[in-house]
Amino acid sequence: MHAHILILGSVNRDLIVHAPRLPHPGETLRGQRFSSCLGGKGANQAVAAARLGARVALAARIGLREQGAVLLEQLRAEGVDVQAVQQPVDETPGVALIVVGAEDGENQIVTVAGSNAMVGADLVEHLPLAGLRWLVAQQELPIHALRRAFSRARDAGVCTLLNAAPFREEGRELLPLCDVLVVNEGEAAALLGRREDPVAAAAALRALGPGAVLISLGAAGCVWADAQQTLSMPARAVRAVDTVGAGDTLVGALVTALSEGQALPDALRFAQAAAAWAVARTGVQDAMPRRAELQAWLEEGA
Repeated sequence: MHAHILILGSVNRDLIVHAPRLPHPGETLRGQRFSSCLGGKGANQAVAAARLGARVALAARIGLREQGAVLLEQLRAEGVDVQAVQQPVDETPGVALIVVGAEDGENQIVTVAGSNAMVGADLVEHLPLAGLRWLVAQQELPIHALRRAFSRARDAGVCTLLNAAPFREEGRELLPLCDVLVVNEGEAAALLGRREDPVAAAAALRALGPGAVLISLGAAGCVWADAQQTLSMPARAVRAVDTVGAGDTLVGALVTALSEGQALPDALRFAQAAAAWAVARTGVQDAMPRRAELQAWLEEGA
């Protein structure tokens, strides 16, 4: 398999606690259940795309201590090409501590970078760019590595997508290097230094350099803006059970649709439906749809 999509991103071991609600500062709650699984925005987006039929590879750094080898095997089992994953034996993988509140499915997350923080030139200068259609990155890796990766991709004629999450001030320098910027409302406001109507915010973000901007609005859908058009797409109505990973599902689905050449409205509808499917189910990668079930769901609502 030669990949059409390369995800450059983080890989974590997710430690997830479900509680009646999110705790207040200093408060101890009795949790309802606990799970541990493969996570990290890079891994999540790669798995989301692979489950939807994309030919996807992951470029990352996974320390093999503390069950790092298990994370690698889980990626392979999902159909993700891991040939560009570094595997240092003396490092630990990233860790994310996640609390999910049952009241509304909202979450709190704290991450420790682990081997993700060590991604550098030895990985970026050897990215397999030949034949790629899209390079996708997030902001859980060192910004200098992302900047060099996007610059190399641009020189090679590869389209770039930046999911500017989590927000980092120094990530602004990546905006002129991305063909598509994906953010949520909070990240858009942080980048602009102010809150605006989503349509106005998308236009203002485009002025910072990206070719196109997608602002995800949760249950309100999303707004897309490029040089030719501005589109608003409603969300698929579902009851939110667990919002962890919804944004990663949307990114993985969007880049899958774009790499297939789907018309933009169809690509946005596809991505929105994938995210809605994920929030209506518990778990992160376990909640991500496979192509056949998502396609059937889309046809039901057509």
